[in-house]
Parts: sequence; C-alpha cells; structure tokens
Amino acid sequence: MSILKHKPILLLVGLIAATFVLAGCDSSSSDKDSDEMVLRHALFTKLKGLDPGNMRDVYSVTVASQICETLYQYHFLKRPYEIVPLLAEQMPQISDDFLTYVIKIKKGVYFQDDKCFPGGRGRELKAEDFVFAVKRIANIKYLSQNWSMFDGKIVGLDEFREYTKGCESEDDVDYAREVEGLTASDEHTLVIKLKKTWPQLVGTALADIATAPIAKEAVFSYGKDIVSHPVGTGPFVLKVWHRGSYVELVRNPKFRGEPYPGEGEASDAEAGYLDDAGKIMPFADRVVWTVIEEYQPAWLLFLQGKLDNSPIPKDNYNEAITETRELTPVMKQRNIRLKKFLDPSTFWLGFNMQDPVLGSNKPLRRAISYAIDRDKFIEIFFNGRHLVAHGFIAPLMDSYDPNIKEKGYARYDPEKARELLKEAEQIHGRALPELKMAIPGTDSFSRQLGQFLKRYVTAVGLDVEVEYMDWPTYMEKVNTRSAQMFSSGVRASIPDAEDFLGMFYSKYWAPGSNRFNYLNPEFDRLYEKIEVMFDSPERKELYRKMELLVLEDCPAAFLNHRVVFALHHDWYKNYKPHAFAYGMSKYRRIDMKKRAEYKKLLKTIK
Repeated sequence: MSILKHKPILLLVGLIAATFVLAGCDSSSSDKDSDEMVLRHALFTKLKGLDPGNMRDVYSVTVASQICETLYQYHFLKRPYEIVPLLAEQMPQISDDFLTYVIKIKKGVYFQDDKCFPGGRGRELKAEDFVFAVKRIANIKYLSQNWSMFDGKIVGLDEFREYTKGCESEDDVDYAREVEGLTASDEHTLVIKLKKTWPQLVGTALADIATAPIAKEAVFSYGKDIVSHPVGTGPFVLKVWHRGSYVELVRNPKFRGEPYPGEGEASDAEAGYLDDAGKIMPFADRVVWTVIEEYQPAWLLFLQGKLDNSPIPKDNYNEAITETRELTPVMKQRNIRLKKFLDPSTFWLGFNMQDPVLGSNKPLRRAISYAIDRDKFIEIFFNGRHLVAHGFIAPLMDSYDPNIKEKGYARYDPEKARELLKEAEQIHGRALPELKMAIPGTDSFSRQLGQFLKRYVTAVGLDVEVEYMDWPTYMEKVNTRSAQMFSSGVRASIPDAEDFLGMFYSKYWAPGSNRFNYLNPEFDRLYEKIEVMFDSPERKELYRKMELLVLEDCPAAFLNHRVVFALHHDWYKNYKPHAFAYGMSKYRRIDMKKRAEYKKLLKTIK
C-alpha cells in the first residue's frame, strides 16, 4: 500500500511476514536444483498481478521489482539511506527554480527477450519508455492506483488525462500525444517539467516501481493479460506463474550486469556484506516464491532447510528466542542467524469515514479505539516484540514525535469506551446496529486476529461480525469503499513521513491510499503546504500537527509498529535488512556448500 501528489505507500496484509520475503520451496524444486543457485521464497498471500504501473501491495511489488527496474534506487548498504542511479546514468540535473529535471538514461540496457518484439529479441531501453510509463498511469481508462503520484504535478499531464476521458477504451489512447512537461529530448534523455516544486520527485516517483519501464510492445501485445507477462529490464525474467501456487523467475540472459556495492556502513566489512564487492550481479540462477498461507508449515520448512529465511510465528517464539531476545542454543546449533530491525510500518483497525454509521459518529469510533488493549494484542500475537502505535507516523521517521504517547489516543480504557457508546447511540438515534469487520486472510493467524479484535469490541457492548476474505477480495472491498471496518497496515516506501500523511489527504480516497475516505479541510490545507516544502524543522512540526488532527478525528484505531525478528540460515548471504527497497534478489547469494552440509547437520540434531 496514496493517490495524487503523494507516492502511494505499500499496503500490507500480514502482520508478521510482509517486511521481507521468505525463502521457501515449491513443487517444481527438488534435487535437480543442486547445481543451480536457487533462492526459494514464500508468499503468505496470492499475487494479484505483476504490472508495475498498477500495483501497490508489497507482495506484487516484491516479485515485480526483480523483473522491472527504476531510474533510481536506494543504496543497498549505506545508512542513512541514500538514493543512487539505477537506469539513470547519474543524479538529475535540476534547474535553479527546481522545476525542470534532466535525466540521462544509461545506454546499452535492453528489455528481456519476448515474443512481443520482432524476432523475439528485446530492444534497447529509450527515454521514451519512461514517458510511456507515466502517460499510461495518467490514462484514466487504465485505472491505475498510482495516478495520485502525478496528479497536479507535471506540466500538461493533467490535460492528457482529461483527453483520455473521451477515448472509448484504454487501447484508443494516443500515447504520442504531446505532454509539455514529459518529453524525451533525445533517445537517452528524459526531461520533466513541474508545475510546482516537488522535493520528493526522485525518491518518491523515480525510485518507485510504478514508473519502471515496461515494454510498450508487451502492453499492446498482451492487453489485459499484461499482468501475467511483465517485460522489463531487470536481472530476472518471469518463467512460470501458477496462481495460488508458485512463481518462478530465471536469470535474464540479456541483463547488462550490475556490480555489487563496494562501500557501506563501517560495520559492513566485518559482517561480511562486502565479501562480494565488485562482483557482477545477480548471483542466483533462479528465484522461486511459493504461496504458503499458514505460518506454521513455513516454519517447519525453514527448520528442514527448505527455506532460506523466515519470520518467527508467535507459537514458536520461545523455541527460537531467549528471554534476553537472543537466539536459543537450538537455533545456534542449526547455524541460524538472527536479524532485528525496526520496520517503518503502522497497522490499524480502520474505519470507513463514508459509512453512514461510523463516518458521522466520532464517539463510536473513539469507543472502539479505547476498547482495544494494544499491549495485550502485541503480547499475544508478537510475543511483546512490537511497539504500540500511539499515532500513525512510524518511529523510524525523523519526524516521529517521541512524546506522542502522552496524548493518550492509544490507551486501553473500556469504561471510557462504554461512556462514549451511550453518546454514540444518541447521535445514531437508536440502538447501534451490528458492525462488520473485514479481515484479509482465512488462515489461522487471521482468524485469531479477528477473534481478538471482536472480543474486545463486543466486551464494551457492540455487536460485530468478522468477515474473512482472500487478498484480492479484500482489496476489492476496500477499494470500492464498501468495507465498514478493516484490518490493514502500510509500510513506508521512502524515509519521509509524507508517505504516511498522504493516507489522509481527501483527494486520495479509495482506490487511492486514503482508504479511510477521510476528509479534514485543515489537514488538506497543511498537506498542500508541506508537499512543496523542502526538509526543514518547520516542515517537521507541521507533520506532527497534522498527525494530531487525524488522531483527534479518529479514522482508525492505530495498533502497532512492527519490530522484525528475522531468521536466516548461514548459507543465505548478503541478507542486510533494507527498509525502502524491494529488488533484493540480485544481491542475495547462496553458499552452496553450507546449504548441502545442513542436510548432514539435521541428522545429528535430536
């Protein structure tokens, strides 16, 4: 999981596993893989599609970002996070008024071979491919979730979108139609002209997979089926996608190669993150994702050595982690490694502010928020690892307010909740009806989550029906504004809290990032002010003021920020956690000898 002047952040379904990709085995992988370097990942939900122009969920982005590339990316090793060129030759040349960006495109970059090209041979990447990618998002017939990223930003692009309204279908749009602010001055030079300053342009839009070039030949050739036929410039190519089962990528033989970074943090050399410095990536021959919708089977596969890395299911926490939050002797005996890191994420029970019952009844929304014991929630589901979300800006952001807890918006107060319900009934004019709560997932974890939330909400006097559904069904319900209450969360895509604030801007209503369908004119006014401001203490203070406006209106009961405890086998190399990147498979390497030795080790473990 954000529409318009804001980069849509990435929507999450799973509270445990969405930060990183699990290593898993699939039905096509067996001993025949022994001579290949295979990364085996797991997904805890089904993929919706692999068309980069119209995706916002972290799972689709995780897979598609191995196939498609962007102009810029965040450096794999450096902290604080640094934006660096990927398909661009260098950082943009920016005019003195910050309104014109000139970007040189690397030469010698080719799209993967595909039957959509003459003779099946992929052609060279051109600047015009980026123009096409953005125009396609602007095409209203395409119904892209990413339009908010550009709305009102680029000279002439809104007019192009208006023109597309008169086209009969997506296929009738003339992509050659001129847009003054989006041009290719030559084959390898992209020029972007802005209507107003956009300080986050590079990190927000040009490093986002939404603007990744996908071959126009593929778009026109495959039509609606492009979601299953992404044709990009990245290190891997889609080979097999059995929906609901597994996805398999193979090394792209036309990939130009990219050297593994040779610098990072001071501790990276000792940690082994520089062992492959200068070597050409990718290292793996294949990448496989298997859909494993239950955490317990994935955990067992990890212990069997059939998964390269894994989150820790709540029921197995004591098996893996000691009271001092270190690895248990059993895990150390298996040569398993632990990574702990703060994730830029926030989870909530959201309210549809356009719902006739919830939307006009703030006491009802506040009552539900006070009814939930967040500390107990974190203790039961995450073994006390996560942090209570007293607001929605994640602690990893520099604009996070360390005193936000004192405001009391996340306190557990069932008596206060019951008082507010009396006021809510007066506003409603009669007894409150049964409320419906949408939960993404039908697995045991999701059902336990639904039962937990229902238990606390009904304890203060409300009736609630929990509806469990698969990810595509859930997204359809939320995007069409038909969910009354919904469990969800997001993960920031840039190291700036604007990513979170955009979730509440009224022009981003669902299917945009404002899935609460929240409206506050004062918040909108401040949002339009901060979006053109460069980083400053004043901007940070406005962020905090805007957060308090939202908390007072209570469009959600914010629950937790994730602290990730990730395990991986010692053969899984270059696994440095990264908060703002998804095309990670090119960096990963398997120590084949150690992986083979694990089979022998298992025979000695009782």
